Amino acid sequence: MKKLARRWRRTRGDDDEEDDDKLVLPTFDDIDSRPIDTQEQEEYVRSLEAAHAHQSRQWKSVFAVLLICYGAFLLYSSFQQFMSPWELRYHAYFMEDLKSWMVISAEWIAIIACCLSIVGLLDKKNDHRRWFWYSCVPGSALTIFWLYYLLRLPKFRWDAIWLPFGPLCGAGICLYVDHLLEESSEEVKKLRNYMYAYKAR
Repeated sequence: MKKLARRWRRTRGDDDEEDDDKLVLPTFDDIDSRPIDTQEQEEYVRSLEAAHAHQSRQWKSVFAVLLICYGAFLLYSSFQQFMSPWELRYHAYFMEDLKSWMVISAEWIAIIACCLSIVGLLDKKNDHRRWFWYSCVPGSALTIFWLYYLLRLPKFRWDAIWLPFGPLCGAGICLYVDHLLEESSEEVKKLRNYMYAYKAR
């Protein structure tokens, strides 16, 4: 990306020209002063687009796998609570204040929140970000629910802090990663637009 960015130069235009009009593709290679034809410029942009698409798929797959693992853990946790109530330590903290079905329901809501974030990562439509916001709704509800009961404990249990913040942090991280990938995509689109503007001259 940086190598290609160095190939773009600002031409010396009149003072009243717009900044976007000054951006054109170079006509010579910076390294060996070899002329860069239109086909090479097209190849540079396509290589950037392919690299961005590959990195986007890679990062989204990584976070989708992490969310799947977290969802699988929540599924195991809820199953354990159903089969052997209060056997897990982080469940036992709440046995005086919560009923077993409340804990199981909360963990299933967390699983749904994770699934919504996973759908957002794998959805290729332009409005895929809405799935992350959908995930924030149950995630925020769980944050309030678990924090309320954590604060009611005689001693705050830091080893259970993931219960209120796990699903919400998952959605937030997905939103942040998607934002970074979107910014990178916009930069690639700008380079292609500059190339088209150069062709039109």
